[in-house]
Amino acid sequence: MLDLNELATCTRCQLSLTRQRVVIGSGPNTPQLMVIGEAPGRSEDEGGEPFIGRSGQLLFRLLLEELGVTRRECFVTNVVKCRPPQNRTPTFLEIKTCRPWLDEQLALVTPRAILTLGNTASRAVFGFASPMGAVHGRVVQLGGVPGVATYHPAAALRGGSSVVQVMRRDLAVLRQLLDAS
Repeated sequence: MLDLNELATCTRCQLSLTRQRVVIGSGPNTPQLMVIGEAPGRSEDEGGEPFIGRSGQLLFRLLLEELGVTRRECFVTNVVKCRPPQNRTPTFLEIKTCRPWLDEQLALVTPRAILTLGNTASRAVFGFASPMGAVHGRVVQLGGVPGVATYHPAAALRGGSSVVQVMRRDLAVLRQLLDAS
């Protein structure tokens, strides 16, 4: 059973030395969608919730436009619950050390579908080995729940409208899954 007090004070890895707070995740236990990102950024470390910065604004605008799903209808979390220094990619050891927390969240939350954002989350959750360009939009099953990987919204902020268009196509695949369930 997920012990929120233990998670909020976690010191299992070195990220606990540089974070401001553990960013646990938020949302209903039976959401339309479970959204899983890589790790908290600066805004999230300061604010205590995942995807509250510019990436989150883009993400939730796209989810509303493409799926008709609001943030309140999503459970939002990250593979790693603490911000890595300088927003670097979490290490394999940090992901492995934090994985039991994500596994407990996956066991507690019963979404209709799962969306992973970026390579790190997609590899950690779905076990992909190929780059995002080869796996985005592919439907996979995780414990009987359908899921889709797409680019992280930060990549879209850097890469522009072409990345946003790919994300929209991936979300259209997800919309079909939600409509069918």
